[in-house]
Amino acid sequence: MSVNFAETKSDITVEEKLRSLYKLQVIDTQIDKIRIVRGELPLEVQDLEDELAGLQTRVNNLEEELVQLDESINDKKNAIKDALAAIKKYESQQGNVRNNREYDSINKEIEYQTLDIQLSEKRIKEFKAGIEAKQELIEQAKATLAERSGDLDAKKAELADIVAETEKDEEVLITESEKAAKKIEDRLFQAYKRVRSNAANGLAVVAIQRDACGGCFNKIPPQRQMDLRLRKKIIVCEYCGRILVDPEIASEGEIAL
Repeated sequence: MSVNFAETKSDITVEEKLRSLYKLQVIDTQIDKIRIVRGELPLEVQDLEDELAGLQTRVNNLEEELVQLDESINDKKNAIKDALAAIKKYESQQGNVRNNREYDSINKEIEYQTLDIQLSEKRIKEFKAGIEAKQELIEQAKATLAERSGDLDAKKAELADIVAETEKDEEVLITESEKAAKKIEDRLFQAYKRVRSNAANGLAVVAIQRDACGGCFNKIPPQRQMDLRLRKKIIVCEYCGRILVDPEIASEGEIAL
């Protein structure tokens, strides 16, 4: 498939249009690379910030659980004190019993309070083991938090440096892109933008590489390659729609930039 755009501006040859198109593509590709690099870093920074927030939430939750375990231990200690006081009271009552029934009843109460003390002591041990485990988890989470905080600071500094460096480069390249676009007739420029917007890698103008389209890598027939070398008309890849140029124009365009 070929599209003849040369009719609208007879004072500009097809070869000049192809050179201008390829130059524009090289410039726009450089702009794309800057934006890709800058585009990935903010995402990395955001991921690290989200991870840090998650780690901090985990530390906060574990510390709250520690407080609850401490409160539970205090509750069990108070329960032991109450049980000991009750046992002491029942033991003092044993000397005043009137019959075996009262004596057995007091003994049962003493046994119940003793079992309650044993259960409380067991629970205290469990709570203390839980505290140790959670303290270890907190230490691990805090170590990871400190490590990730360092990573975040480094990424933020890297992002700030890249933004500072690339903003100037991008402004220069955008100016160059606008200058290059002005040398291309509107119909051809619109075609370039349409193909570029539909291409995942932003390539609308590509060179022949090993007898294939540099965009989709489908083979280009020998006659079509001959037409490209003649530079008499705009040739479009019949598979992907990209504008094709011969390798010589491509190499000249890249060296010029």
